[in-house]
Amino acid sequence: MRCFLLRLLALVASLYAAQAFSPSPSSAVSVQGRRWAPVMMARAPEGSNNNKKGAGPRPRKAKDDVIELEGRVTESLPNAMFRVELQPTNSIVLATISGKIRKNFVKILVGDTVKVELSPYDLTRGRITFRNRG
Repeated sequence: MRCFLLRLLALVASLYAAQAFSPSPSSAVSVQGRRWAPVMMARAPEGSNNNKKGAGPRPRKAKDDVIELEGRVTESLPNAMFRVELQPTNSIVLATISGKIRKNFVKILVGDTVKVELSPYDLTRGRITFRNRG
């Protein structure tokens, strides 16, 4: 079985090399009753920059379905969870740290003023996206 696969691979490679990857309807290869069409790789457009080194910072996506409010941390809980008292309504929500703050090791203490994003689906849970200085 392995020998057959190696021969088949060599045959297909030689046929591809002979055709020089020219895409045309007549370039389909028939190997033991099966038709094999050449695979063309998709290329990026000329002006696009796919490498990570030369790319600048990505713009932050504006999320329309998120409610952003200011609040004050009242209690620190395990697993990076916090109880935050929202300032306009004085309601308390359970909030976790966003990935950007977690990645940059921003320390959040009790009494800090933070910016919280709330989902319209569950107004009792939120995500801390920014810690105000001061």
